[in-house]
Amino acid sequence: MNPASQPSASHNSATPKSLTIGVFDSGFGGLTVLRALLPLIPGAHYIYLGDTARLPYGSKSRETIARYAVSSAKFLHQQGADLLVVACNTATALALEDIQRALPIPVIGVVEPGAHAARNTSPEPATSNHVLVLATPATVHSHAYTQALNSLGLAACEKACPLLVPLVEEGWINHPVTDQVLKIYLTEALLAAPATRTLLLGCTHYPLIEPAIHRVLESLNHPLTIIDSANATAQATALLVAAHFPNLAPGDPTCTFYATDSIEKFRHLGSNFLGQPVSEVNLIDLGG
Repeated sequence: MNPASQPSASHNSATPKSLTIGVFDSGFGGLTVLRALLPLIPGAHYIYLGDTARLPYGSKSRETIARYAVSSAKFLHQQGADLLVVACNTATALALEDIQRALPIPVIGVVEPGAHAARNTSPEPATSNHVLVLATPATVHSHAYTQALNSLGLAACEKACPLLVPLVEEGWINHPVTDQVLKIYLTEALLAAPATRTLLLGCTHYPLIEPAIHRVLESLNHPLTIIDSANATAQATALLVAAHFPNLAPGDPTCTFYATDSIEKFRHLGSNFLGQPVSEVNLIDLGG
C-alpha cells in the first residue's frame, strides 16, 4: 500500500489537525451523503463535486464511467482532499478500484457500507433474511450490491427503479404519483422475494423519499427495516477518519461546491438534497 494512504506520524501526534474531505457524485444525490457527514465529522472542510455535465453515468460504458470518475476524483485530490468519498452508486459499483489505484489517499464508496449495515441489522441466522435493494438500472446491472451482500452471507434481490430519480429531482417527494410508482416497484419486488425483511436504498436520491417508502410498505402490510446507504457511508467514513486522522481540530464544518454544468440548477436542487441552502457553486470544466 502507498504510504500516503496510511496515517502518518504527524496524524498521530497530539497537535490538532485540519482535514479536507472530498465528496464526489455524478450529480446531486451524493449531497445526501454530505448531509449525513456534516454532523458526524463537524471539524472538516468538505469539497463536493457534482459532475452534472456528464450525467447520467448509468448510460455510459464501464470504461467511460471509470474515466469520468477518475478525473473527478483527481480534481478533488488536487483541491486538497485528504480522503475521498465516492457518493455515487454507479461510480462505486463500476469504478471504485480504478479510483483507489489513481489516488494516494483513502477512498470509500457507498456499496460496502450499505451491505455491512444490512448485515448488522439482520436477524440470526442471516441466511433467513433476503435484502431487497432498490437502485438505478446501472447499479442493478453491475450486481455490486448482490456481490457485497452475498459475501456477508446475505441473500439479495435487486430491483431497478428507473422512474424514482426523475421524480425526486422533479421535487415530487410527497406526491401521489411517486407513491403509486413505489407501490408498483415494491409489490413486484416483494412478490419475487417474499422473505425480505430488510430494504437497502441503493441510490443516494432515495433517502429523500424514505417517508414515502414507509407509507407504501405500511399500505402493503409488509414492514421492513430500511437501510439508508448514505447514512451507512457517513458512519463508515467517520470510522475511517477516526483511524486515519485522529486529533482533528475542532470547529464548524465548511463546504466548497463545484459543478461541471448549470450552477443555477445545482443551487436549486442541491439545497433540497443537502437540507440547507447551497449559496455558492463554482463552475469547472473537466472535459469530455
